[in-house]
Amino acid sequence: MAQLRIALAQVNPTVGDLDGNRRLVVAAAREAADAGAHLAVLPEMVVTGYPVEDLALRKSFVSASIKATRALAADLAEAGLGELPTVVGYLSRREDQSAPGASPGQPAGAPQNAVAVLHQGRMAITSAKHHLPNYGVFDEFRNFVPGDTLPVVRVRGIDVALAVCEDLWQEGGPVTAARAARAGLLVSLNGSPYERHKDDVRLELCQRRAREIGAALAYVNMVGGQDDLVFEGDSLVVDAEGDLVARAPQFTDTLLVADLELPEAVDHPEDPDRVDGLRIVRRTLTATPVAPYPPDENTVTPRPDPLSDTGEVYQALVTGLRDYVVKNGFRSVLVAVSGGIDSALTATIAVDALGPDSVHGLLLPSEHSSEHSVSDAEDLAERQGFAARTAAIGPMVAAFERAAADTGAPLAGLAAENLQARVRGTLLMGLSNQEGHLVLATGNKSEAATGYSTLYGDSVGGFAPIKDCWKTLVWELARWRNDEAARQGRTPPIPENSITKPPSAELSPDQLDSDSLPDYAMLDAVLDAYIGTDKGEAELIFAGYEPALVRRVIRLVDRAEYKRRQSAPGTKISSRNLSRDRRVPITNRWTV
Repeated sequence: MAQLRIALAQVNPTVGDLDGNRRLVVAAAREAADAGAHLAVLPEMVVTGYPVEDLALRKSFVSASIKATRALAADLAEAGLGELPTVVGYLSRREDQSAPGASPGQPAGAPQNAVAVLHQGRMAITSAKHHLPNYGVFDEFRNFVPGDTLPVVRVRGIDVALAVCEDLWQEGGPVTAARAARAGLLVSLNGSPYERHKDDVRLELCQRRAREIGAALAYVNMVGGQDDLVFEGDSLVVDAEGDLVARAPQFTDTLLVADLELPEAVDHPEDPDRVDGLRIVRRTLTATPVAPYPPDENTVTPRPDPLSDTGEVYQALVTGLRDYVVKNGFRSVLVAVSGGIDSALTATIAVDALGPDSVHGLLLPSEHSSEHSVSDAEDLAERQGFAARTAAIGPMVAAFERAAADTGAPLAGLAAENLQARVRGTLLMGLSNQEGHLVLATGNKSEAATGYSTLYGDSVGGFAPIKDCWKTLVWELARWRNDEAARQGRTPPIPENSITKPPSAELSPDQLDSDSLPDYAMLDAVLDAYIGTDKGEAELIFAGYEPALVRRVIRLVDRAEYKRRQSAPGTKISSRNLSRDRRVPITNRWTV
């Protein structure tokens, strides 16, 4: 057996910031070298950020990525880190038009999701992702062509095979080839987005694959937010028996260093050089094992109980909002605080993500706003220390109503209610333009699903932090955040009345959400089944839901698709959000 100290750097790259991402890699490699690592590994497409989506189709971007990766190899050497093999993901192109596995008609130069080992100032070996996911948030068949090699590098006398993300999730391909190559370690580079209720499938997958290959497995994942996706890290190492050896924290830039005992590589001339459609390509970087040394104790960061993961979800929402604001160059956010639970949770997430000085509240009471709504909103701002202003919308609404009446079409009923929301939205966007704030939409997933929002009114905003949270989860998150504050001896950030009072849009006298929508617990259950699992009307009724409720909910969801197409992005935390994961036509007469 031989020893190897591996460093997994879960970092937070930004799409398109090739120079900044290069600096991230050099800093991580420096930290790895200082920790005595023999091999440093960074996430999938760390050089470009991930996912790059249709940027992959721009030849200029592909060329810039290749150039940046070559420059990164030189950067490492110039920094005195050239002898540390550093594995990075980047965007490359297929050079050989006749490469096995290529689709007919795809030319040489087609983009690839690639991996490179940087050593001694050069790209010592390169390869590309073989299995291209095309489900959920992934659309990689659109952007990439598959790779046809399994790279195996010999580092300190140990054969290390490399795979990229989906290559680990699918049967065959790189997994089968890694076993045939007798690798002592399989390293997997990942850009795996966070989802709630995965029930630790990532760890279970790594354990299963390690046992299949008969080798240890190191899994590195990125952290941070990218548009509506958030990555939680959770990098880990398991041994050949599948036992957990090391694990990094979630949602934190960190370097996970692990000392491993692995089988020393032995050449077998009779071994195949092509397995399951992949060529096994080998490079020797350092053939001699390291001298024996006393290993450090590996870190295993505990994960929360998957049945009580509310805090994990909250961390994801904070991370997603923080990176959306920071990476897009905003300095502050503006939230319409109504005294209700949705705006209270949105403002709290914003304060936790950005600090109170970067959060601005706006109270927009109308003639239908209750006294407690105003006082609860003021209490929220005082508890958290963010600035809040008040602009009563009554005179503005009256002016619009007079203008509408002058056209011969006075507004009444729903149109009058929606006018109030649109006046609020107009004022929010005006202040956004004037003062440079990013407006945060405060709508939740239940409202977005059923269309219970006013287009160009309460739906306005550049980002919607709780867009993927059912209303019942909004309450759960608010209670968790208050309980967490109390546990730390701090003032709960959300007024209790905002959590316990019946929800209301307050656009007409004594209005409640329950006037227009079913009870949220029942509504969310039906929505989750209809949207989350694509169950149709008959299946939902067979599952025990009341037929009239099912038909009503389906009608609400299907009629609101045009609204959702115009909504702001928001952090994805579920396995099926209302944008990337679910694509249905707006014009649609299928209702069964």
